[in-house]
Amino acid sequence: MDAEDVAACWEGNAETWTRQARAGYDLYRDALNTPVFMANLPDVVGLDGLDIGCGEGSNTRKLAQAGARMSAIDIAPTFIRHALTTEAAQPLGIAYQLGDGMALPFPDARFDFATAFMSLMDMPRQDLVLSEAARVLKPGGFLQFSILHPCFTPPHRKVLREPDGTVRAVEVAQYFDGIDGALDIWRFGAAPPEEKAAVEPFRVPRFHRTLSEWISLIAQAPLMIEHMAEPSASPEMARLHPYIADTRVAPLFLHIRVRKPAAG
Repeated sequence: MDAEDVAACWEGNAETWTRQARAGYDLYRDALNTPVFMANLPDVVGLDGLDIGCGEGSNTRKLAQAGARMSAIDIAPTFIRHALTTEAAQPLGIAYQLGDGMALPFPDARFDFATAFMSLMDMPRQDLVLSEAARVLKPGGFLQFSILHPCFTPPHRKVLREPDGTVRAVEVAQYFDGIDGALDIWRFGAAPPEEKAAVEPFRVPRFHRTLSEWISLIAQAPLMIEHMAEPSASPEMARLHPYIADTRVAPLFLHIRVRKPAAG
């Protein structure tokens, strides 16, 4: 599967994805993944930032509200259309444009930092994404990204629950399988049944890499790891949202912050 195929999949997902995510059905993102990501982000006030794979712009807007001057790209025209519509209605100074994370349309050393919220594992050539991010970062700049956890969310993950719904364990398999473009067919689990029945499921291309492969790609970029996080729901959050309680047993996401070496 190449970049055009990936773009076609996400364009097919984008309308429903935008509507359902904005309705609050992406519970893992809203309740856990994005709050942890933002809490661990360095101070970005007054910095020039790039959001790679911005989708409909929800997280890009959070970065702008945190004080950054944001640019953002996505490969799906419908995502960019929705992001631009929101920007026009509630301006935050964000420059959105259609673009491919594997060939960033920006000059060298353009940005102080970059982010990628749950987008890198959906791109065929993560080596190109990381090297492109390194290219457009200023010396000393950082990239912070989130991905499905390679160890605990390989191609097979199944949450095992007790009869009362309590999470007992998480079953994983196929960790070492090279997955290049296999389609995950799924829906937002928190969406109500009538919403799920009304639309086709998402078709999400998957490019699974092992943890050691991710670290090797980062080193080759070359970028230096300075922070990692594995978001887990608190006991209170798990009681409030039982849907995400599996993250107390094994993480679903991995966050990594890497930095471009300073000049000299």
